[in-house]
Amino acid sequence: MGALPAAARGYIACVVLAAAVCALPAVRPGAGIPWGAVLLLAAVCAVCERVPRCAPVLPVLLAGAFLLPPAAAGLVAVPGALAGRGELRPVWVRRLWHAGQYVLAGGLAAEVFSCVPGGRGFPYALLPALAAGIVFALVMAALDGGALVTAEGRPPRSAWRGRLPGALVPPLVHGPAGLMMAVLWHSVYGPVAALLVLLPLSISSWVLDRCRRERAAHQATVRALVQAVDLKDRYTRGHSERVGRASVLIARELGMSGERLEALRFAGILHDVGKLGVPTRVLRKDGPLTPEERRVIELHPEYGHEMVRGIGFLDEARAAILHHHERLDGSGYPYGLTGRQIPEFARVVAVADAFDAMTSTRSYRRARPVPAALEELDRCAGTQFDPRMVEALSRALTHHRWHPAPPPPELAAQVSRNVPSDHPDHPEHPNRPDRPSVAGPARHPGGPG
Repeated sequence: MGALPAAARGYIACVVLAAAVCALPAVRPGAGIPWGAVLLLAAVCAVCERVPRCAPVLPVLLAGAFLLPPAAAGLVAVPGALAGRGELRPVWVRRLWHAGQYVLAGGLAAEVFSCVPGGRGFPYALLPALAAGIVFALVMAALDGGALVTAEGRPPRSAWRGRLPGALVPPLVHGPAGLMMAVLWHSVYGPVAALLVLLPLSISSWVLDRCRRERAAHQATVRALVQAVDLKDRYTRGHSERVGRASVLIARELGMSGERLEALRFAGILHDVGKLGVPTRVLRKDGPLTPEERRVIELHPEYGHEMVRGIGFLDEARAAILHHHERLDGSGYPYGLTGRQIPEFARVVAVADAFDAMTSTRSYRRARPVPAALEELDRCAGTQFDPRMVEALSRALTHHRWHPAPPPPELAAQVSRNVPSDHPDHPEHPNRPDRPSVAGPARHPGGPG
C-alpha cells in the first residue's frame, strides 16, 4: 500500500473493515447459513474471475444476493476477488479492495431483496430483484467514486457523476439471469439447473470477446499501415485519418451506417497505402515531377489494392483504394472509369481526399479556407467529383466543424521558401485567389492526394 496516498490507504482500510463487520454474523454459531450454497456459488464465481471470458461474474453475485442471507451473500465474491488476476500494482491491495466492495454491495443487495415486498418466485420476485440490482450497482459506483477521490485526487462531483448512470446498465442486463438462477435453485430441478443458466451467457461472452479481439486486430492492422505511410510521406502526416473522418461525414449524410460506415472509414484511412510502394525521393520531391515520376505516382492505387487484397474485413474498401483517383469524365486513373462505373466508396473518398488536401498546407502551397475548398469542389462536381458526394459533404459541414491540422514548423518554413512572395499563392500577395485549382494542374496527378 506504499504507492497509494495516505487518504486512499485509509479509505480502503475502512471499506475492508466495514465489509468484515457486515460478514461477521455469518460465521457466528447458529447463524443458519447454507454453507453448501455459499461454497458452490463462490467456486463458480472464482472460476468466472480467473477466466473472465468463461462467463460474466455479475449474475452469480446477484444470484447469491437473491438466495442467501445478507451476511453470507457478500462472501460469494471473496474467493474470486482474492484469487483474481492482478495486472495493476499493488496487486493484493486491489484484491482486498474488490473483495470489500463485493461484500458490501452483495450484502446490501441481499438486504434490499429481503425487505422489498414481493414473492420469491417468478414473476413476483421481479420488483425485489430490480431494487436489489440497482442497490448493488449504486454501492459499487459509490465506492469506486470514493477511490477516485482519495487515490487520484479527483473532485467528488466529477468522480461520482460520471460513474452512476453507466453503473446501472450491467445489473439491469444481468439481473434477470441472476434471478432465473435463484428461481431454478429452489425449484425441483435444483442447483444444477440453476448453473446451466450460465451456459448461454458463457457462449455469448465468448462470442463478444472474440468480436472485440477481432475488431482490435483490425484497428491495429489499419494503424500499422497508416503509420507506415505517414513515416514515408511526412508532409501529409495525419492526412489519412482526416480523409477517413471526412468520408464518414459524407457517408452519414448518405444514410450509411453499421458495417458499411466502418468499411468506408477504413477506405478513407487506407486510400493512400499504395504510397508505400512509391520511392521516397519521389514522394518528398519539392519541385515539379517528371513524366516518369508521374507514371510511378499513378501506380499507387494499384499498389495499395494489391497490398490489402488478402485483408478480408476491408471488403468494399478495397475498391475505394483502387479507384479513388478516377474521375466522372473518364480522365482519372488507373483505368479511366466514368460515372457510375466508379464504385460508390471511391466517389466518396475522392471528395474527402480532395477536400482535406485543399484545406491542408503542403510543401508546394498553403492551405485554403474551408469555404473556398467547398466552392472548388462544387465547381468540379459533375466532371471530376460526384455531385451527390460534394453536396453531402457541404451539408455535413453545416453542423460539424472541420479543424484542419496546423502544419509543422519545418513545413511552414519550406512553403515560404517554395512559394515566392510575388506568387498568387503566397499569403501576403494582394491578389491571392480564394480557391485552389483541383481540376487543373497539380503537383501530383489526379488532383490532391
